[in-house]
Order: sequence, then structure tokens, then C-alpha cells
Amino acid sequence: MRPSRWSSRQPDPAALPDILSTEPAPPNDGAFDPKPILDSLPLLPGVYRYYDDKGAVLYVGKAVQLKKRVSSYFQKSHVSPRIRLMVSHIARIETTVTRSEAEALLLENNLIKSLKPRYNILFRDDKSYPYIVLTGDAFPRLTYYRGTPNKQHQYFGPYPNSYAARETIQLLQKIFRIRTCEDSVFNHRTRPCLQHQINRCTAPCVDLISAADYSADIHRAVLLLQGRHGEVERTLREAMDQAAEAQHYEQAAVLRDQLRALHTVQQKQFVESTGGTTDADIIALAMAEGMVCVNLAMVRGGRHVGDKNFFPEHAEGLAADEIVQAFIAQHYLNRAVPPWLVLEAECSDVSLAQLLSSQAGHQVKISTALSGERRQWQEMAQRNAQQALAQRVMQLGGQSLRLDRLRAWLDMPALQRIECFDISHTMGEATVASCVVYDNLEMRSSQYRRFNIPVLSPVEGPVLRGLEEPALNAAEGTRARGITPGDDYAAMREALTRRYRKFAESCPESGRKGEGALPDLVLIDGGLGQLHVAMEVMQELGLDLALVGVAKGVERKAGMEQLIFPDGRARQMPGDDPALHLIQQIRDEAHRFAITGHRARRAKIRTTSSLEEIAGVGDKRRRSLLTHFGGLREVQLASVEQLAQVEGISKSLAEKIYQQLH
Repeated sequence: MRPSRWSSRQPDPAALPDILSTEPAPPNDGAFDPKPILDSLPLLPGVYRYYDDKGAVLYVGKAVQLKKRVSSYFQKSHVSPRIRLMVSHIARIETTVTRSEAEALLLENNLIKSLKPRYNILFRDDKSYPYIVLTGDAFPRLTYYRGTPNKQHQYFGPYPNSYAARETIQLLQKIFRIRTCEDSVFNHRTRPCLQHQINRCTAPCVDLISAADYSADIHRAVLLLQGRHGEVERTLREAMDQAAEAQHYEQAAVLRDQLRALHTVQQKQFVESTGGTTDADIIALAMAEGMVCVNLAMVRGGRHVGDKNFFPEHAEGLAADEIVQAFIAQHYLNRAVPPWLVLEAECSDVSLAQLLSSQAGHQVKISTALSGERRQWQEMAQRNAQQALAQRVMQLGGQSLRLDRLRAWLDMPALQRIECFDISHTMGEATVASCVVYDNLEMRSSQYRRFNIPVLSPVEGPVLRGLEEPALNAAEGTRARGITPGDDYAAMREALTRRYRKFAESCPESGRKGEGALPDLVLIDGGLGQLHVAMEVMQELGLDLALVGVAKGVERKAGMEQLIFPDGRARQMPGDDPALHLIQQIRDEAHRFAITGHRARRAKIRTTSSLEEIAGVGDKRRRSLLTHFGGLREVQLASVEQLAQVEGISKSLAEKIYQQLH
């Protein structure tokens, strides 16, 4: 059986047909007449989009025949309240003709992910899935990978999370002792490394194993990844018997140890498939209290390697089969698809399996005939979906109580979206500001932002270091030249200005301009000084946002925080108040996000030599300078004459280096 190397085939974007857009005049008296548009639509596959009178996208859908599909929405026989409500808001229709239904599916899901229509089911999952890779080298390397597969390597997966992939790599190391080191390390070894000492590698880097024996281990590892456990055991046992008959007892002992390790692995508590080579995804659905959970369980090589839960948006009032079909279409587009998808309910879209097969390059079966193993898998996924949904309901119930308490405490009944800012640095070095977002009862990590704050260098003068975009001074309309190291007030001013400047320059009525919606409340991690800075920034930008400072108590202990208000009032909540717990949650997340960014930036600055920024100083001259003087600090202290004494450094280049470093 060939390795499970799944690929995604996409149509050439340049070959897609032009958009056939129909943009009627604004409806009279709120009535939209679709007849002129429907009459002009072709009986061809494509994608349609509905817009309201404000230009917002209501819905994106695909059709085998655009004319029939779009016309069906405007028939009086439609009884779904959800559809009737959506149709009542339609003010414009746009369509795109495609060459096939497969292209329509591709375009539909790309538009859903980019436009996020109000009436489409939305599954949020932007992270790529991990793979296990055997490289195409003479001595293949076993490694972990995320991203687009490369044809020259062999890929297995995807796996639901990094833990499942890395655990499988460790198991293969224990059994077959395949190398995991980088090529740069492998090519320059002169003696075995620690991995060989602990029996995790056969040390092909120093020729302690022949190419033929290493290739045999790779072949067995591939069989094991494909779930062919019996074949692996048989080949190991045959090789062991042959080595013993030939009186190669050391080789026989190695194979015996591999058999023992294989048996140990098989005895671990994994859900095993007696079918052997099965690669499948099991999809289960749970619905309760207006919420939906889709559980995706992954079986790779006949072994259950983990699962993942999805909580779609805009799924209220939809049937289970509609939700599952939307999940399959959105999740597997542009991703690897296993040969089997196991569902509980019948999939009414019979063309979906054909479209996925065309994309994947191999046959994809959508099975609902639950018996034997598939029934056990489905029941397991169903239990996990129900448990995850129960936890979600409980979690959101607690978040709802916290938010309601905070609304009452602040007298803000419409409070929904909160943004919090924090500053992190080490004695002024690598200053980073963070902005985290809490919205709709959850922390929205995809909307978090970090701001690298430029500082004035005492040696180099007002020079920006590590800043992607120089900050704009809102009052003077000029580019900032950096802040004094350790000035938290100035750092907070710049972070707030850069965050809300786009809102101030955009339409104030909508409050939307690329960065999302304006917050109902802005939390500032700090005392009255930081809060006054925030008030000044809002006044300069012309924004009217609710501001609250969160100051640590006298003893700087959790539960002793004080809330500082713009009028100077300071109030302390009871330590067991749910409203305080919500503020602590958001403030702690802002602190974590800021300090993580600060540490990464500080490490980058400390490991990056300023010599790398000088034109004419390459790797060889940089090494010569550091070797001659003993370090970067000594290079900075050297005179022009001393620099010119280094091999390869001319007088003019020495002057250039001196000027750059001072």
C-alpha cells in the first residue's frame, strides 16, 4: 500500500472566469425586486452572495445551477423562519460563474472565511495541523512539520495536535532508532551524539549502521505508520531468525529488542483498529441549549491519535446534517483528507465525496453505515462531543455571570467588548505593549495586538531600533523618534495612539476599519498616571471610550486590586466578586501576552549583532572583527585605526564601521 501522502489540488486562480455581478438600484420603499436578476442568471455552477442595504454580506452559497438555486430563496413555499428573515434583508445579489461545482466549493469557502457572513455557519480554526515527515535524504530524518507538504519528502498525518505527532515520533525512535537531528548537525558529526547513547539513534552520521540496514528500518517505520503492525512484526521476526541462523548474534539481539519495543508500544492504551491500515476521521455532533459542538476524532494507521472540538457560530436553528456538511466543506478544503469520513447521520450532499476526492487525488468515502469498529469510533466521538459541549455551557455560564456582575458594577448594561493594555520591559530594554480583546464571553486571541515601542539610545541618539512602523504623533502629525527607556507613560501613549488612530481616521458612525469594532471599555494596567495618559490620547483622537485603570493594591496581591476612574475615584471590589475575577482574567492575559512578546524581542536583540546591519561587513569580516577584538563590546570601543588593523578591513570601511557603532 502506498504511504498516506495526501495532497490538495486547487484550481488555477488565473483560470477562473470573471465575476458576473448584478448590482440593482437601491430598493424603493424597502422592497427588493429580484426578478430582473433571476431572469439573467445562467444554468451554470457558481457562487452567489447576498448583501443588505448597508453593503454587509448576509450569506454566501454555492450552486450547481445558479438560476435554480438563487430562485429557490424567493419562492413562497419557503417555511424556514431563518431563511425568511435573511431574504427580508436582501438588497443586492452578486454571482460568480465557475467551471465546475468543485471550483464553486473552493470559492464559496474562501469567501466564507474572508467575509464571515452573518447567516453562514462559521468554524474558526486557523491553525495548520502537524505531520510526521520522513525526509528524502540518503539517510532519512524523522521530524515534525506544519505547513504545506513538499513532494520530495514523505508525509504521514495530519495529526490533531502536536502532542500526538511528537509522541508517535518518540515511539518510532524507541523501536527503529531513526535520526531526528538537523542536516547541519548530521553532516558535521565526528562521534555519536547523546541520542545514540540512550538508544534512540543508530548513528548513521558516523557510519555505525550501513545504508541497507538503515533503509530497512525506514521501511518498517513506514509500515508501522500505515498501521501494518502484523507485517512489521513478521519482517522483524524473519530478519531475527535469519541473523541467528547465520550466527550474527549481535544483529539478532538488536532485532529482538525492536520486537520487544514494538510489543510494548502495542500494549499501550491506544484505541486500536483490527482493520490494520485504516486512516479515517470520525465526525460527531452534539446540540444543547442553543449551542453546537462538532467533535473530530482522528484515526491514523488504525490507531486513535486524538480529537478536536469545534464550536461553530451562526448555527442556531439549523439541522444536524446542514451543520455537518458545512463543517466538512470548510474544514477539509485546502487540507489533507483521509480516505474515510465516518458520520452518524446521512449526508444529503451526494456530490461532497466526489468533490473531496477530486481535491485530494484519492477516493474519499463518506460512510454512515455504522457497524463494528466504526460504531465504536462514532460512539466515542459522540461522548466526547457531549462532554465538551457540557463543559462549554458551564464555562460560558460562568463567564456570563461574571460579565453581568461587571455590567452592574460599572452601570454599563450594554458592555460586551473589552480591550486591555499592558507594558513590559527590562529596565527600558525591548519595550513591548500588548492589547488583548475580550468579546462575546471569550478572549479573542486572533484579535490580540503587540506594539514594539522604539526607545532613544544613549549612544546612538534618537534612533529607532526594532520598530516595524514608526509611531505617529497624533497632535503634531510627525513621526515619533522614540521614548526614554523605562518611560511607561510614553509607552502607553504610543500603544494607545497606534491602536486607535485608524478608528479615529475612519467613519465614526460605523466604528470599523480593519481592526474590528471599537471596545465598550478600555482597561489600562496601571494607576492614575497611566489612566491620565489614556484620557489625553482619547481626547487628541476625538474618541469617547470608557476608560478604567487597574492598579495593584498596597501589598500587590491578587484580590486587592483597585479600579481607578477618570474622575479620580478609586474603588476596591470584594475579593470573591465575579466581576473582579473577570477583570483579573483579562488583566492577567494582557500581562502574559506583553511579557511573552518582550522576552522574544529581548532575546532577538541580544542575539543579533549590530555588525550585521553594516553594508560591506559580511560573515567573514564579522568573524574576523569578533575574533580579533574578542567580542562586540570591544569592537565598539575600538578606534578607526584599530579597526583598520583587522585583516580585510580597509581604512574607509573602518571609518564606516566606527560611524555605525557610535
